[in-house]
Amino acid sequence: MTFQPRMTSVREGVSVIGELKWRSWNGVVADLWNARCASGARGEYISKDPRLFILLDSVGGDLDACLSPRGEARSSARCRTPICYVPADVPLWGGARDATRIRHLDLHFDPVALSERLGEDLAQDQLATPQIMFADERILGLARLIADECANPGGRHDLYGDGLTTALLIDLLRLGQKKERARTPLASWQLKRVTDFIQANCARSIRLQELADMVELSQSYFSHAFKASTGLPPHQWAMNARIRKVQDMLLRGEMALTEIAAETGFSDQAHFTRVFRRIVGDTPAAWQRAHRA
Repeated sequence: MTFQPRMTSVREGVSVIGELKWRSWNGVVADLWNARCASGARGEYISKDPRLFILLDSVGGDLDACLSPRGEARSSARCRTPICYVPADVPLWGGARDATRIRHLDLHFDPVALSERLGEDLAQDQLATPQIMFADERILGLARLIADECANPGGRHDLYGDGLTTALLIDLLRLGQKKERARTPLASWQLKRVTDFIQANCARSIRLQELADMVELSQSYFSHAFKASTGLPPHQWAMNARIRKVQDMLLRGEMALTEIAAETGFSDQAHFTRVFRRIVGDTPAAWQRAHRA
């Protein structure tokens, strides 16, 4: 199933101009909006997924934003093209002092899909920290290119949009190749308990907290200790175990590919094929033909 953002809003004095233009990539949905805000317009917005609001253009007055109805508002007077990062389940209040016309991009993303693309677990404190009305020329430049893709009905290859959204989120979350200090690995009993559990449950999504609780460690300590023991982050190890299970099922040849995808916890066959090819280097059908022969 394709990632679908879940946002609700209550608006007063805000009217949408024209039709919503949007695109969907791997775990990211981009919405391009044109709207007219009356003097004193306001709105409350809350999403079940992390999202960005990026003001691309505005004509008229300033916009305000804050994280509570009576909180200190931050104004676009400081920056003509502000950006807001809003964590999942955090409400954002916004308003316009004077009549204003705006064009903005909303990016909703799935942290699990992003973690899968990057091959590492995202820091929960980064995902949970809001950033309101800030300026960033690199993010703005990438957002304008993404907006162009939304506005273009034909669009380029999906890899182009994948690359733009990944680059933008890497910049937003300040992700990079870090020189890691030496970490203490898990004890042998801890590693066996965790890897046996992953092997037995790899057909479903396994939360990092589940694994950390099994060996009585914090998520952060466990994640680093697991990687020191195996060379891989827990999420990637679990995905590799899932793919090994898939390969066993492909070799038996008792189920169709769609059935295998559903049985092993993939959202749809496209997701199944994409992950399998990234890890194995071939599509499931081609791998099955080669190895069963």
